[in-house]
Amino acid sequence: MGAEPVLDAEDALRTEAGPGTSGKSQELKENGNFELSFGSCGSLSPCSPVLDGSIPSLYRHVVEGNARNSEICIQRYSELLVKVSKGGGKNAILRHTQKNKKLLVRERLKMLLDDESFLELSPFAGLDMPYGDVPAAGCLTGIGKICGVWCVFMANDATVKGGTIYPISVKKQLRAQEIAIKNRLPSVYLVDSGGAFLPLQAELFPDQFHGGRIFYNEAVMSALKIPQVAVVCGSCTAGGAYVPTMAEETAIVDKIGTMFLAGPPLVKAATGEDIHPEALGGANLHAKVSGCVDHFASSEKEAYECVRNIISTLNYEIPTEETVEYDSPLYSADELLGLAPQDYSYTLHIKLILSRMIDGSRFQEFKANYGTTLVAGFAYIEGQLVGIVANNGELTHEASLKGSHFIQLCSQRNIPILFLLNTAPCAAEPTSLAQAEDHTNRLKAQASMMAAVACAAVPKITLVIGGCYGNESYAMCGRSFDPNFLFLWPNARIGLVDSRHCHTLSFIWDADRQGAEVDLKLLKEKLEEESSAFYSSARLWDDGVILPQSSRKVIAQCLRIMKQQKYQIMSLQQSPLPVIRM
Repeated sequence: MGAEPVLDAEDALRTEAGPGTSGKSQELKENGNFELSFGSCGSLSPCSPVLDGSIPSLYRHVVEGNARNSEICIQRYSELLVKVSKGGGKNAILRHTQKNKKLLVRERLKMLLDDESFLELSPFAGLDMPYGDVPAAGCLTGIGKICGVWCVFMANDATVKGGTIYPISVKKQLRAQEIAIKNRLPSVYLVDSGGAFLPLQAELFPDQFHGGRIFYNEAVMSALKIPQVAVVCGSCTAGGAYVPTMAEETAIVDKIGTMFLAGPPLVKAATGEDIHPEALGGANLHAKVSGCVDHFASSEKEAYECVRNIISTLNYEIPTEETVEYDSPLYSADELLGLAPQDYSYTLHIKLILSRMIDGSRFQEFKANYGTTLVAGFAYIEGQLVGIVANNGELTHEASLKGSHFIQLCSQRNIPILFLLNTAPCAAEPTSLAQAEDHTNRLKAQASMMAAVACAAVPKITLVIGGCYGNESYAMCGRSFDPNFLFLWPNARIGLVDSRHCHTLSFIWDADRQGAEVDLKLLKEKLEEESSAFYSSARLWDDGVILPQSSRKVIAQCLRIMKQQKYQIMSLQQSPLPVIRM
C-alpha cells in the first residue's frame, strides 16, 4: 500500500455541523482468567501508510488560536502543580519532619521505588472541594517499579490535615485499588493517617463505595492473588488500622508507627488513664505481642528495603528488558499544543494529532472511506501494538457501525484499544422527518458501539483531547465505560452539553418566566466552570491531566503496565480465598 495522500484544505479543517456532517472534514474480567497477547514489540510494515502531518498554511490562524489557549491552560496546570507540591503548607511540613521525625511522602517513594520515572495518578484531586482544599486528596497514588515489578502505591501525606481521610481521599484510594484489580498489579500502602474526618462521616462511611470498600477490596484482591504489602510509617488510627492488618505482609517503623482503634486522647477521655502511644499500639507491641505486623523496622529506610525484598520474592517472571527499537513520529510532539482544540467548532483533522503520537507516523487505517467522522486503525506506540479509535467529527450512523466493527476486531485479537475522545456537543433537534430518521439510525448504531465497548475484553485507554460531551462520550469509552486509564489534556471540556455553543439550553428554559435570562446566564456560567479539565480532575472523574506533548510517553507507559499481568505465575490452586491473618 502506498503512502496516504496529502490532506487537502477541506480535510484539514472541519466545522461543526448538524446530522450528516461531511466525511471529509467486557471490561477486563476481575479474575483475569485469560491471557493477554498484545503482540510482539515491533512496528508496522515499512510499506504501511505514513500519515501526512503537514498543516496547511491556510489554517495557521486556527493553530495559533489553539496554541494560545493551550498556553493559558498549561499556565493553570503549572500553578496547580505548585500548589499541590506544597502539601499541607510550610508549618505542617516542619511539624512532620522536625517534630515527628518523619520523611515526606515523596522522600518515602524515592526510597521505595526503582530509580526511574513513575506514573502519578490524579495529582489535582481534592482541590477547591465544597469542604475546602485537600491537596492531592491527602494521599499520593500511582504506579511505579519496585525491583522491576510495576506496583500500585497508595501513600498518605500526613502534612495535609494530619493525614485525615476526606471523602475525596476515599475515592482516590478506591480508584487506585480498581486500577490494581483491572491490571492485576501488586499494591503497596504507606499508611500515615489520623483516620476519618468525623464532620463528614456521612459522606465517607456508610455507603457501598465509602471507606469500608477499601477493606473489602483488600480481601478480594488477595483472593485474586494480587499481592498487597503495607508499611505503618506514622499514625494508623480507627478504621485506617484495617489497611495494614488486611494486607498480606506488613512492616512497622519503630518510634513513629502506631496502630490503634482509639488513640491516647480517647483513652484518656473514656477511662481517665494516661497512656503513651508506644504502649498502646507501637511497633514493639504489634511485632511481638499482637502479631498485627510481620516485620519490625528500626527506621523508615529499613522498612522500605523490607518492602523491596518482599516484592522481589513475588512469583513474577519479568523478562530481561531488551532495547526495543522503534521509530519516533515524523512530526514534533510540541506541535500538539497548536492542535489541541479549544472549541469543537474548529477542529483540525485528527490524523494531524495521530501523526505526532505513533511510531514512524505509520497508521494502518480501517474502513478509511466509510464513516469518516471516526478514524480507526492499527499503529505502534513505542513498539507496542494498539488499536486506535479517534473522533474526527460527530458519531454518525456509519461511523458508529465502523467503530463497533473495529472494536470487536481488537477484542478478537487481544489488542488494547486507545480512544482519542473529542465528541460533538448536542446535535440540533430534527426539523424534518428525514432528520428524525437519521437521528434514530444514529441512536441505534451508537447503542451497538456502546455494547461493543462495554464488552470488549481487552485493556482500554481513553485520552480526552477536546470535548467530552453527551451520549457520544459513552460510545468513545468515557469514564462510565470503565477504561483501564483515562487522562485529559488541559484544554479538555467535560459536560452533558457545551454551554458555549449549545442552543438547546434556551429551548429547555422557560423564556417567559421573570428573570429567566439572568437564570440562564447563571446556568451557563455554572456549566462553564464545571466542564473544565481541572474541575473534573479535582473530583476524580479521570486519572489525571497530562500535557499534550507527554501523551505518547504516558500511553506507552500504560501499555507496558497493562502487559505485566501475563508474567505473573499463577498457582494451580485457583480457590478464591484471601490470605487470612491469625
